[in-house]
Amino acid sequence: MSSVDHYENFPVASVLCPPALRPAVVAIYHFARTADDLADEGDASAAERAQALRDYRADLDAVVAGQAPSSRWPHVYAPLAREMHRLQPPLLHDLLDAFEQDLTPPRYADREQLLDYCRRSANPVGRLLLGLYGVNNAVSLRRSDAICSALQLINFWQDFSRDGPNGRLYVPQADLSRHGISAEDVLACRDSPAARALIADLCAWARALMLEGAPLALALPGRAGWELRLVVQGGLRILDKIAARHHDSLVHRPALGVLNLPRLLWRALTMRAAP
Repeated sequence: MSSVDHYENFPVASVLCPPALRPAVVAIYHFARTADDLADEGDASAAERAQALRDYRADLDAVVAGQAPSSRWPHVYAPLAREMHRLQPPLLHDLLDAFEQDLTPPRYADREQLLDYCRRSANPVGRLLLGLYGVNNAVSLRRSDAICSALQLINFWQDFSRDGPNGRLYVPQADLSRHGISAEDVLACRDSPAARALIADLCAWARALMLEGAPLALALPGRAGWELRLVVQGGLRILDKIAARHHDSLVHRPALGVLNLPRLLWRALTMRAAP
């Protein structure tokens, strides 16, 4: 899987992206990646991160209004300004809402609350990309949301060993209670049969969402469809890797490497609609 700077579970501006759309895709990526770094990277205090995101949002507002942004993030807002006529500003604001929420991540009572976070943290990316392709019908948007939410969930179930030490818990309390697991067990990455049963349940949820959205990859024509097939198969492959280790992702983080590329390409080539 390719990306601009960081590892992602989906390709960004890959060779499959039509050249005419690549600048807009890269602009979206750098906008989201930089905001994520402001919320996550470095040793700034929570207050400093919050102020940085407010300043970042002010620059977005300036660009949307056709005004000059600050000089703080020229690598983000210069290309974004050139592509803004193709983009939907409310979706960019939704992404910033999610990054601000990450500063003080809440506990989620149930799956609906977690999906509401995905609605702002992940789904806007899919909708922005569909907009570039001129696709805006309700069925395609719903399937895009399912794929993007699934990718976000898969990232959570992949990253237990990273999120736990940082105090981030994305497992809904309802799921913890159903499996008799405490939040502290997950944050401390305590492996157990009950924990593995919990992760298996969560992975099944993510897989069902991905398969719900997967027909979109077969419906989109040309390069867009082929890129999305790789997105879908990359997410499903991570779930396969978690399952192959009996759902021990509290203590082992699976990842995709170049050796997985032939399998992903074959799965993309042979992908069929579910009966």
